[in-house]
Amino acid sequence: MQKFEVAGHEPSIVPDGKWKLVWSDEFDGNELDMTKWDYRLCMMGKRHITWGCEGVRLDGNSNVVFTCYEKDGEICSSQLQTGYNFMDAETPQSDTWGGLRWPIGKLERSKYLKKFGYFECRCKLQKKPGWWSAFWVQSPIIGATLDPATSGAEIDCMESFKPGEVIGHSLHYAGYGCDRNSSMVGNGAKGLDLDVYHTFSFEWSERGYTHYIDGVEDGHCDGPVSLIPSFILISTEVNGYRSPQKRASEEAKLAVGDQFIVDYVRVFDRVDE
Repeated sequence: MQKFEVAGHEPSIVPDGKWKLVWSDEFDGNELDMTKWDYRLCMMGKRHITWGCEGVRLDGNSNVVFTCYEKDGEICSSQLQTGYNFMDAETPQSDTWGGLRWPIGKLERSKYLKKFGYFECRCKLQKKPGWWSAFWVQSPIIGATLDPATSGAEIDCMESFKPGEVIGHSLHYAGYGCDRNSSMVGNGAKGLDLDVYHTFSFEWSERGYTHYIDGVEDGHCDGPVSLIPSFILISTEVNGYRSPQKRASEEAKLAVGDQFIVDYVRVFDRVDE
C-alpha cells in the first residue's frame, strides 16, 4: 500500500501500482453537492418513515456529518447515494391496463456510476449504539437477472452495527428475494478508536473484490464479479424499524444527536504501466 496525495486534503491509501483519481467528494464548502448526491428515501418501493434529508450537513471543515435525529416521534437518519435503482421510487398506485399494475417505480438516471476501480471512504464512526453506518455500492438493476455479470450486485465495504466495530465485507446478488445469494469475507475489526478517522476501501476488478481497513487487507472474494456500473452509498439507519414492531429500539432513542462523520469519498482507476 502507498499514499496518494490529494492537494489540500488528507492523502489516500491505495494499493501498489499507478493510480489516477477519477471521482471524489471532499465535502468542501457549506452545502452538499447535489450534482453528485441524492437522498435515499424509499426501501423496496415504499417511502421509509425514518429516512429523511434533515440528518446531513456539511460542517465547513471538509466533512459531511450524519446525525441521528428525532422527528414527529420517530428516530430518524439519512442516506446519501450517487444513483438509483428500481426500489428507490414508490411503487405506482394507478393501474396500467386490464387491472394489472407494474410493481416498479420510475427508474431515475443516476448521477455517478462506476464499474471497477478502487473505492475509498475516510470517516469517524458513530459513538452510540442504536443506529449503524455503512459504505457500499449497489447496481441500479440488481436482481433483474440471477447473474451478477448482467444485473450487478451489492458490495458492502463497511458496516458498523456497534460502536468501534465493523463486520466483514458482504457481497449480495440475484436480488433480495428467494434467489438472493450472499457471502462474506474478512474479519472486520473491533476496538476501533472512535475519536480518529479510519479508512475503508475496496478494489473491484475482473479478479474479484479486495477489501481494506486502514490500509491493511481484510479479505478477498473471487466473485462472482459484477460487470454492471454501480452507484455509491454512504448511509445510516436506526435500529428497530426492520423488526416486526417497526419502531425504534430503546438504544436508538438514546442515540439522538450522535454523529457519523465522513471526510471524503474517492474513486480511483488503475493506470496501465
